[in-house]
Amino acid sequence: MYLVDDVPELRELIRFGIEVDPEFEVVGEAGDGRGALDGIAETHPAAVLLDLSMPDMDGFEAIPEIRSREPDAAIVVLSGFSADRMAERATERGADGYVEKGTPATELREITRRAVAEHRAA
Repeated sequence: MYLVDDVPELRELIRFGIEVDPEFEVVGEAGDGRGALDGIAETHPAAVLLDLSMPDMDGFEAIPEIRSREPDAAIVVLSGFSADRMAERATERGADGYVEKGTPATELREITRRAVAEHRAA
């Protein structure tokens, strides 16, 4: 998994919550979409956990770029925006899943597992 969020402390918490499960490994992190593009290309993660609101290149801009450069990666948006406001827009851009910040780590892991499985099956 590759984490993309502009708040380092949040990335640290997410990493902790994800890597509790030995099935998950965080292979890299970035603070914005532009920084993530190179890291994702180098690490070829199964999943990208992507914030929407970031400086330089936000998640909406990053989704199609990630999709075109790393088509095998599932993209799960993790955002402070409510799903009813942004999930459809993120999906239209190419995201495979949408999770609101504050979702328990167990649920985040399950949503990510499902997104990876569905993306691989597509």
